[in-house]
Amino acid sequence: MAAYLEHANITVPDVDAAIAFLRVVEPEFQIRHDEKPDEGHRWVHIGTGDSYFAIQEPHLGSTPQDRRRPYRDIGINHLGLVVEDLPAVVRRLADSGYREGIEGEENAYRKRAYYYDSAGFEWELVEYLSDDPEERYSHS
Repeated sequence: MAAYLEHANITVPDVDAAIAFLRVVEPEFQIRHDEKPDEGHRWVHIGTGDSYFAIQEPHLGSTPQDRRRPYRDIGINHLGLVVEDLPAVVRRLADSGYREGIEGEENAYRKRAYYYDSAGFEWELVEYLSDDPEERYSHS
């Protein structure tokens, strides 16, 4: 079996706000685990049976700062999620007040939209219109 991404671990300023964004994108995402130890930071696993996002608060006693400039500094620029009905997802995000990012270029085999969550993380949302890998991932 080829390797695949099981989870991404993201430190966020507000766990509940991150959960809210992800549930607007995919209402079927489930909380797999939610823990706040007495002497620790809250962390949540949200997703499906196969993959999830590990969302956590900054560690106690830290002074969190976000000085990274996406697309300029080293680090993650955005995370991509495959969705089944991009227009419906975009409507839910717009109705919930989330800010749209760059406009995805037109492609015959996929639709894309970029949105920012309340913490300022950019998410690429993709709906594929073909099952053929050469078409899905074409850049022409």
